[in-house]
Amino acid sequence: MNYLAHLYLSGESEKILVGNFIGDYVKGNKFKDYNDGIAEGIVLHRKIDTFTDTHALQREARSFFRADFGLYSGIVVDLIYDHFLAKNWNQYSAIHLQVFTKYVHAVLLSNFRILPRRVQGFLPFLIQNKRLLSYASVEGIIQSIDLMGRHSSLPAKAERVKAVLQENYTELETNFAAFFNELIDFVMEQEEAVQIKKPDLTTGL
Repeated sequence: MNYLAHLYLSGESEKILVGNFIGDYVKGNKFKDYNDGIAEGIVLHRKIDTFTDTHALQREARSFFRADFGLYSGIVVDLIYDHFLAKNWNQYSAIHLQVFTKYVHAVLLSNFRILPRRVQGFLPFLIQNKRLLSYASVEGIIQSIDLMGRHSSLPAKAERVKAVLQENYTELETNFAAFFNELIDFVMEQEEAVQIKKPDLTTGL
């Protein structure tokens, strides 16, 4: 999963949120260098990634992008999933996405000194450009994919992602909804400290 999903799946714990956010940048047993709450978040991040990478629905979503991205198709799907989470945010949280992202920014900045150097390097850009909020639009997520294509090993085919996404939008959105509900249940089974309260859409509470 990508940033927004990991942050959402941290529940209300600030320490778990920090650990979940930096999980990709803490290798091996280095998580033991952090306090218990952040270490829990790092371990949870790894469990989420393992669950995601081995799930049949995620493999199904990857098939749409495998011809163009091969082994990198999982990265594309992670970003596409963040788009659907942001777009349908009110189905998963009673807190407005803009309020949530401001909260996340504040938590990460208050823990800035303990973040890995690579995270310290890109966090100001993520905040200034409201990257998490931008995921709610197709153009916003494609812009993120384009940036990754220019600054990482991800193939630079953002326009191809856009075309495939638009051609298969409903099917991919349905795939995400089914997968993400299972992932929420998995996280709450794995981590007692994480309580995720989805809004009651029948009452709006």
